[in-house]
This record gives sequence, C-alpha cells and structure tokens, in this order.
Amino acid sequence: MSNAPLHEPHLALHVEDLTVSYGANPALIDADIDIPRGVMAAVVGPNGSGKSTLLKACLGLVRPAAGHVRFFGRRLSEVRGRVGYVPQRSSVDWDFPTTVIDVVTMGLYARLGLIRRPGRADRARAMEALEDVGMADYAQRQIGQLSGGQQQRVFIARALVQEPDLCMLDEPMAGVDATSEATIIALLQRLRDQGRTVIVVHHDLSTVRRWFDWLVMLNRRVVAQGPVAETYTAANLRAAYGGQLAILDAADQGLAP
Repeated sequence: MSNAPLHEPHLALHVEDLTVSYGANPALIDADIDIPRGVMAAVVGPNGSGKSTLLKACLGLVRPAAGHVRFFGRRLSEVRGRVGYVPQRSSVDWDFPTTVIDVVTMGLYARLGLIRRPGRADRARAMEALEDVGMADYAQRQIGQLSGGQQQRVFIARALVQEPDLCMLDEPMAGVDATSEATIIALLQRLRDQGRTVIVVHHDLSTVRRWFDWLVMLNRRVVAQGPVAETYTAANLRAAYGGQLAILDAADQGLAP
C-alpha cells in the first residue's frame, strides 16, 4: 500500500474532471462524481451518454484524456482487490467452453496469481458465491447452456467471490428474466445493507426510486447527482433526456417539477 496521502477517503468513488473520447467523439466530458460509501447508486442517462464509458474509465479499461479517479481515497492499483466489476452480458463470449464453477473461481485469480491453482477452500468460496445468487445447482453446467439471467447471476457471483467493498455492474438487469432480476436486486441491496457500495449502470427509470438510494444522471456531462429523493426530479430528467423522454408525465410519476 502506498504512503501517498489519501484523496477524499470518505468516498467509495471520487471522479474529478474525467474526460474520455473515442477518436474525435467525446464520450464523457469533465465529469465530477462523488459516491459515498454504503449506498446503492444508479447511473442513468440516454443511450450514448457515457454510462458504460464511466465505469470502464474508472476501472482502467479505457484510457481517459484527462482527469483522475480514486477508490476509497486511493488509486485503483492500490485497492484493486476491493473493487468488483460485472461487465455487460453482451460483451462476454458465452461459447467459451467452461463450467459455471470455473467462471466463478476466475474471480479469485487476482489473489491467487497466475501460477497457484485454486484449492479446495477456493472452490468452497466459489460455491458459496453461487449459493448467494441461487445458482449452486448449476455449478457443473457449461456457461453457454444457461439462460441470459442465469449467466448474469454467475458473473455477479464471480465478482462477489472477491468479497469486494465496492461492486460496479454494467446494466446487470438488461435482458434478464423476472426471477433473475429479483434475485440480483435482493442480493445487491443486501450488500448495501452490509455496508458495501454498489454502483449500477441502469436503464429502467421506472425502478430507480424503488431500488436505489443514490443517483448519477449523465448526458456526456454530469447533469445531477445525489440522494434519489432529491435528484430524481422532472427537471433533471428533462435536462438529461430532453426529447427522448416524451413518455414521461411528471404528474403521473409524482415527481417534483
């Protein structure tokens, strides 16, 4: 661990002046984001607003043009074992021939290193993670044989086996069945209730107030952020979504103007 001074150590995630471009196309512009510890946070915005890019830039999967990121006051390289990540399901090669238990055990490789093979205790931890997501009975099944919701639960188990203090998930409820959705949400809320932090790129505005307690609204720039009760307003939604939100009726949604 570095002896460098901590930067905003009370925050699970601190993003400052983060800018990311794909060629000449800006995907995220001067983003300043603070997410406290122990919340379940949704990142919402229209298609192309930079939601997935935000997670990838924070995790070093894309290179930012400017800005910096801190987790628990430190660089990612110093606390990588405390941060779990679940990518979009569409980004995974589900035809790769491997079993469910092996996929989950891969989440331990950061601790095991590339040489040491998983032992009995490691496999037991992987099975516990599968129990948590209701997938223990599928441990020996090929990952490609599962439904979309089941695959998503397995990848969440792979992140959870690390026992992260912060879990970042990119649209985990996209395209999953109702049973998997309920299982995932209950699990993430339980993690939050245990004092961990959960950050979810989310697309379903109708569930934001029911499932989350913290909110970040993006449209390449940060439109609003803060507790859901204060941030999920008609004005902020219009600022983030503009004409794309024609279906929103503030009166029907019971929103402040």
